[in-house]
Amino acid sequence: MSIKNLRFLLLLIFISTHFFSQGQDKTSQEVNTIPDEITLSDRINDVFEPIVGGMATVLFWDPFTYFGIYDPIVYDENGKPFLDEDGNPIEKPIPFIVVWLIIGAFFFTVRMKFINVRGFRHAIGLVQGKYDNPDDEGEVSHFQALATALSGTVGLGNISSVAIAITIGGPGATFWMILAGFLGMSLKFTEVTLGVKYRSIDNYGNVSGGPMHYLSEGLKNKKIAGISLAPLGKVLAFMFAVLVIGASFGGGNMFQANQAFQQFSTLAPAIENYGALFGLVMAVIVGAVIIGGIKGIAKVTEKIVPFMAIIYVFAASIIITLNFSDIGLVFSMIFNGAFAPMAIKGGIIGVLVAGFQRAAFSNEAGVGSASIAHAAVKTDRPVSEGIVALLEPFIDTVLICTMTALVIIFTGFHNPEIAQGLNGVQLTSKAFESVYSWFPYILGVAIVLFAFSTMISWSYYGLKGFEYLFGKSKITKNIFFLIFLVFVIIGASSSLTSVIDFSDMMILSMSFPNIIGLYILAPEVFRDLKSYLKEIKNKKSTVAN
Repeated sequence: MSIKNLRFLLLLIFISTHFFSQGQDKTSQEVNTIPDEITLSDRINDVFEPIVGGMATVLFWDPFTYFGIYDPIVYDENGKPFLDEDGNPIEKPIPFIVVWLIIGAFFFTVRMKFINVRGFRHAIGLVQGKYDNPDDEGEVSHFQALATALSGTVGLGNISSVAIAITIGGPGATFWMILAGFLGMSLKFTEVTLGVKYRSIDNYGNVSGGPMHYLSEGLKNKKIAGISLAPLGKVLAFMFAVLVIGASFGGGNMFQANQAFQQFSTLAPAIENYGALFGLVMAVIVGAVIIGGIKGIAKVTEKIVPFMAIIYVFAASIIITLNFSDIGLVFSMIFNGAFAPMAIKGGIIGVLVAGFQRAAFSNEAGVGSASIAHAAVKTDRPVSEGIVALLEPFIDTVLICTMTALVIIFTGFHNPEIAQGLNGVQLTSKAFESVYSWFPYILGVAIVLFAFSTMISWSYYGLKGFEYLFGKSKITKNIFFLIFLVFVIIGASSSLTSVIDFSDMMILSMSFPNIIGLYILAPEVFRDLKSYLKEIKNKKSTVAN
């Protein structure tokens, strides 16, 4: 690490430590005048929570309730509304942005003629390196690009989001998560293909790609009814750049730090009030890695991602194997719960939305983030990387999220009476702990690895958005990294509710400008796909002869 980078990390440590010590000093002074101690984490959360609430009213607007199409109030089996602690009816609104993602997933699956099924076998061959050309432009291999993108999707979303979905929608939410993962494969193919096609490579071989580029460049020469779409492309690219920065702070950062701290505080309750200090330590570790750039990230993630996936999948597989005799009953619960859920879960629509929302947060299909990482791949055929990318939702949601759901249901923690108010990573941890008391410690290691790899990948995504808005320079890069690392501390200090609301708003809202562009560019993606598959077929015929 260079002297300048070392100074940068020391500056972060100094600022954060000073901030932490001030908060602790104020707390000790006030403890004599108020009955309960107010920690620095409490202070941070008290500032952050109302900001998120205000943003939610705009970004999570529910048009279905507004126009009287859907009743958001949750009723019991007798038709009476459930009430919160203040006596107000509990509501489960349907954010428009989630419906937007659902429509997009169905559309692109049909439009690309089920490439999620047709391209699966070829995707595995590409990842194995069978079609690699070392002379192609780019920075990383197909496997490295996939590992980097997976490190941004396979993570705490698989551990925590599944638990949140089941808490809201019961076992039936698992069915809709699986379906969302399957349909999301086509969305991921489309956006990654465009990300590589419209990438830019500078004189030093550094690659920049993603929605900012294919929205602005791809729409530049498009017209509808004689009207140029170039201005629309610039507006959409600007919107996406702003949102990807927010998402890097939220789902790619704060959520990871929050859930990592929650797991550690469960294992060691003594640190419960030291979220800010925990976040500081994690920020310093992450800061030491992210300065390396995409090549450094690829080298780290290609080693960490398989290792952390093996740890988690192995632990889950043991529990599933021990309960395999009940697999039929559990899948029956999942299927029946998807189409005939209890009233407390908000009805079929409520369960469907819960499943799709958490799946989208986990695999990010339609969000556009993965196309930023895949743009760095070494290839001259963008479609090939799009086909590689369709493996992500399958691995992330269809496989790993389903395994998490099975563990929770097998151990009975889908039942609110057993869960006893637990949510997120703590619920999943307790489900593992019910089988073997030492599993939470294994899970704790996996969670740290998941959080770490997701943060370093999302720091890259956010940096690309920041550079798109403010230009490339060392000053721009260091300013972004400083803000990013401060948000690690905020995430570890805030409540899960406010963190997940902010994360959802930022990540899911990215799909709005992204999918508009995908609709417009879909015909050229399909033409490129047909050409590529025809070329592969001809090559195979030539080899066979």
